[in-house]
This record gives sequence, C-alpha cells and structure tokens, in this order.
Amino acid sequence: MNIANKKILVTGADGFIGSHLTEMLCARGAQVRALCLYNSFNHWGWLEGSPCLDRVEIVTGDVRDPAFVRSAVAGCDIVFHLAALIAIPYSYVAPDNYVQTNVTGTLNVMQAARELGVQRVLHTSTSEVYGTARRVPIDEDHPLQAQSPYSATKIGADAIAYSFFSAFGLPVTIARPFNTYGPRQSARAVIPTVITQIAAGAQSIRLGSLHPTRDFNYVEDTCRGFVALAECDKALGEAVNIGSNAEISIGDTVALIQELMGSQTAIETDDARIRPEASEVERLWCDNTRIRALTGYAPQVSLREGLKRTIDWFAQPENLKRYKTGVYNL
Repeated sequence: MNIANKKILVTGADGFIGSHLTEMLCARGAQVRALCLYNSFNHWGWLEGSPCLDRVEIVTGDVRDPAFVRSAVAGCDIVFHLAALIAIPYSYVAPDNYVQTNVTGTLNVMQAARELGVQRVLHTSTSEVYGTARRVPIDEDHPLQAQSPYSATKIGADAIAYSFFSAFGLPVTIARPFNTYGPRQSARAVIPTVITQIAAGAQSIRLGSLHPTRDFNYVEDTCRGFVALAECDKALGEAVNIGSNAEISIGDTVALIQELMGSQTAIETDDARIRPEASEVERLWCDNTRIRALTGYAPQVSLREGLKRTIDWFAQPENLKRYKTGVYNL
C-alpha cells in the first residue's frame, strides 16, 4: 500500500511524535485528518504554526468517546493511532486515566476501524511493554512485563489491537518504538530535561537514575518506521520494533549532551525523579531485525547528529520559553 493520496487519520496528532508524523505524511502526498485533544482554548498542540496546516483537516475530541472516534475515522483509508497518556511518573498518580485513554481509547479506535472498513490501522505500542530486558537485544518475542501502570495499559492496548486482527481480520500492525527523542519532546523525558536545564543556565542538572540504558531513535527515524510499516502488507498482524539497535546509558547520554553544549554543569540526583525500584526499566536495547527484513528500514540519523538537531531547536528562545525548566514535569 502506498500512502500517497490516501485519506489518513492520525490520533494524537497534536503531540510530539504525532505532529512530526503528520508533517511527514503531508510531505508524502497523503490527505491527513489530525485528531487533537479537545480543549477550551482551541489549541492544537505542536501543530500550532506547522507549515502543513493548510493541508490538514483538524478535528478536536477525545479517543475515550466512541461516538466521536467513529466520526473521526469515517471516510479514512488508514488510521495511525498514537493518542495515549505516556508519562510513566504520572501513571503512578492517575492509573484510571491511563486505562480509560490507552485501553478503552484503543478499543474505540479498533471498533470504529472495523465497522467502517478501514484498509490499514497502525497501532502505536512502546518498548516499555518489555520491561527490564531479560535478554538483549530485545526482539518482539521477548516477554511482556508490566512494570508501571503505563506499561500495563499499553500491553492491554496491544492485546486489544491484536485481538481485532485475529478475531475480525482487521488489518492491524503494532508499531513498537523504542526511546524516541527530538524537537518538541516533553520535558518529562530525559533528553529535553537535560537540554532545557543547561540552555536555561541552571547551576546544576536535576535528574533521576543515570545507570539505566536506552535505545534512542531520532523522531524522523521513528516516523519513517511508522510509514514503512503502514505501507507493508507483510507487517499485518505483527508487532514490530522501531529502534536504532544501539544501547547507551542515561549517564553517557547526559555526558554527550554536555559535550555538545559545551557545558560542565554538575549533576544532582532528585529523588522525586527516581522510579520505584521494581518499576525502573533497567535496560532497553532494540533488535530491529524484523522491521529491516519486512521493509528494508534503517535509521538514518546518528545519536550525535540527532542530539545536535535537538539542541539547536531547544536553544531557540521562542522554543525554550515553552518549557518550565525549574519545574519537574510528571
């Protein structure tokens, strides 16, 4: 399937990855309907001021509302389902909201797609469903481990998506990105946390644990993976990792950012940012063999280059001022 000229719904289009994906789909000739979370300010998140806005149909609502979701899906050929609550610390505070948005919201999307005969659904999972690696690199057959309410709801959402493929023949692919980073990312994530604190002139960088490892993938590479999977018939019914197949510790990532920013700012441990011991995912390292075999996908942006681009974006005053650098963002 070629996405050019297809009518595509992107849920969560106002978010970090969703806004980048929306712009990529427009650049590739798709007709995009962007679902943004309703708010009384009529604010469209990261799509505000986007260069593709004149080519996007904006709809506002909530994936928790099945009637609204059905109206948003109507007339679309493809659905990219990204809408979710994703902050792990906040899932400790408000797990009910995560079940309603991530599980019930996914059910609503699958129901609507089935009833309306959508040609392809790409459901967004997360590497957090694997928990701490039992073996590395992590392939798609690795056991799933719910080490936070967030990851538990994403495991549930994945199961809902797969069940609609198995039970009803809905053409679903489960995309499982590892740690995506880049411009527009929330400061709840470690890379923007470090960059914004240094850029704002903080005397010390306040962080949680430094020893866990992650597989960081630049946002454009993650979006390329989404598109490649949506266009791949052989990916139907599959869960497929999207990652760089490289592992780096949080501490080494911080050191690389400091090097690139010419900073020697001290690092301070903030207990509020440390996950409960059994909830910390100690090691994530993506095996991207499956997506390479299915689509020929390979990441194009190195970590060093991706961090340079991310730093350049955050360093612009009009972007930095969007972030509350002195406040811990759950």
